[in-house]
Amino acid sequence: MSEHLEAASPEAQPVVGPHHRRRPDWLRVKLPTGEKYKKVREIVGEHKLHTICQSGNCPNMGECWGEGTATFMILGNICTRSCGFCSVATGRPLEADPFEPARVARSVELMGVKHCVITSVDRDDLADGGAKIWAQTIRAVRRRSPGTKLETLIPDFKGEWHNLNIVLETKPEVLSHNVETVRRLTRKVRVQAKYDRSLEVLMRAKRAGLRTKSGVMLGLGELDHEVLETMDDLRSVGCDVLTLGQYLQPTKAHLPVVEFIHPDRFETFREAGLSRGFRFVESGPMVRSSYHAEKHVH
Repeated sequence: MSEHLEAASPEAQPVVGPHHRRRPDWLRVKLPTGEKYKKVREIVGEHKLHTICQSGNCPNMGECWGEGTATFMILGNICTRSCGFCSVATGRPLEADPFEPARVARSVELMGVKHCVITSVDRDDLADGGAKIWAQTIRAVRRRSPGTKLETLIPDFKGEWHNLNIVLETKPEVLSHNVETVRRLTRKVRVQAKYDRSLEVLMRAKRAGLRTKSGVMLGLGELDHEVLETMDDLRSVGCDVLTLGQYLQPTKAHLPVVEFIHPDRFETFREAGLSRGFRFVESGPMVRSSYHAEKHVH
């Protein structure tokens, strides 16, 4: 599974060792309700769209959809990678849909989205990694909703930089790519990804003049000093925005939660990130890459 899609099911119970245990109180989420939530759900269903909100079992779906926003996932809902943390299906994807960019753009217009987040599965099966569909989607959204700011949460394109450049040339307001975890755990957590390759994605985006953003999941066994080292690595390539959230195990087949991180530690990490020069640090147990994304562009 792509390294930039994180899973967190409100229903699944994380496993630590052989025992089940209840989540702490700070990991409770509200069930989705409200008219805005229903409207977004209807638009997503009617236009046959995929959202990482659904495919990744995001715990904030009720809040975000209730505000009339969603993170669109393009290039299908089957990923060519098999990351140990992600609940998006792995397998042989269907052919890329040439009409998908227009459908996404129409939906953004209908929803009146002011800050549109687009992500995708990894498409290592495609010669361009899906870069052309990415660019077409961004341009289609801009044509229909010229006032909408765009954030693109992209894959690493296997380090084939000519494909990455196809996306960078569209100049999204925010270019996001998640390192997901610390260097030591990368091979275990993101089997087909590389820590330094992800840093280079962000470096190249920064050199292209874009605001850059990355995210890290905590609770996978990382040590505090490794989190701080990851912050330093991200700042060394000019990363502007950082998100830190609690990893939650989507199914028993996925990596177990090693530790639940208390909100006070998340606050300590937030302060450490700001002191290192990040423009914005979103840090808390329920934080995910797209959470409060509209704030990260200012």
